[in-house]
Amino acid sequence: MDALTWFGLFAVTAMLVTYALEHRSHWMILAFAAACALGSVYGFLQGAWPFGVIEAIWAGVAARRWQLVRR
Repeated sequence: MDALTWFGLFAVTAMLVTYALEHRSHWMILAFAAACALGSVYGFLQGAWPFGVIEAIWAGVAARRWQLVRR
């Protein structure tokens, strides 16, 4: 596997783990947003721009949820 594939595997794994742990802390919601942003970067780097766009939207949604929960 090349470095880009490893990066994608890390991003998707981070998304899964942080999503599963969101109920434990509002910081996990922020970590999920960051993992979605990494997934977006991966999508654009590999040439799957629709995946990159959707993941960027998910990152924004998660960041907004974090803001709301944090208050």
